[in-house]
Amino acid sequence: MPLRDFYLVLAVILIWAFNNIMIKLGLVEMPPLLMTTLRFALVAMLIVPFTRITRAQLPLVLKLAASFGLMHFGFLFIGLNYAEAGTGALLVQLGTPFATILAAIFLKERLRLKPAIGMLVSFSGVMVLAGGPTLPGPLALTLLLLSALGWAITNLLVKTGPEIEPLTMAGWLSMFAIPLVGTGSLLFEQHQWTAMMEAGWRGWGAVIYSAVMSSIIAYGLWNTLLRRHSVARLIPLSLLTPAVVVLLGVLMLGESMALNKLIGGALVVGGIAIINVRRLKKAPVVTAEDDVPLRAPKQ
Repeated sequence: MPLRDFYLVLAVILIWAFNNIMIKLGLVEMPPLLMTTLRFALVAMLIVPFTRITRAQLPLVLKLAASFGLMHFGFLFIGLNYAEAGTGALLVQLGTPFATILAAIFLKERLRLKPAIGMLVSFSGVMVLAGGPTLPGPLALTLLLLSALGWAITNLLVKTGPEIEPLTMAGWLSMFAIPLVGTGSLLFEQHQWTAMMEAGWRGWGAVIYSAVMSSIIAYGLWNTLLRRHSVARLIPLSLLTPAVVVLLGVLMLGESMALNKLIGGALVVGGIAIINVRRLKKAPVVTAEDDVPLRAPKQ
């Protein structure tokens, strides 16, 4: 990989990792579902007017609005409101073993030994995390695991649905997610207008950063890199993202660097790496990072 592209990969990893920090900062000033709704509104505003989807693609986008917009992002933002950014980022990585299980159940893919070992390693990492003070309470833990499940369901839908350009998918699923997440905010949150009027750089900065930097710029760079390099070369580097989130959480938010967090996080990421070693040998492969599911090019 040319040095320039390697630096671009690192830039994408940093942007995605810092997104978790910005969300944590923004949640101090805005309720989570309100922030999620505003994020989707900005993404849709910047992408939808310049893209189109077909009638055949519409059912997939509607399903993604529920699985990715409401379930993954909605639960992620609520969960991060009660959990450390680093721990939240590690737990959401369980979307990969969840996706492997769903593929075995619904797509009848054989669950071979290596991905099975990877899942056991990842889930053992969660057990190690549970042995220390950094694991969130039952409600936040459940929401973060449901967020990971939403990511897995999204990958299953993308793998079986019609082809859609990643940024087009991001824009249109965001538009259809607005009423879903917005209704949740109206039902379960209060003083939304006051929060928007009183929010400062943290609240609005989190909305803008998550929409523009993470969803559009970082993912645009990632999609460009995927056209230049194989998925097998890029995905192992992307596994650095949760590790960077943990480090940024310690440096910027004063989060703990407990031993169980380091060991548990290493097991979670290591297990995902074991699973991806096999998945990257198949074509086509569905992979994703923090924002948009992607049907990767054939290897």
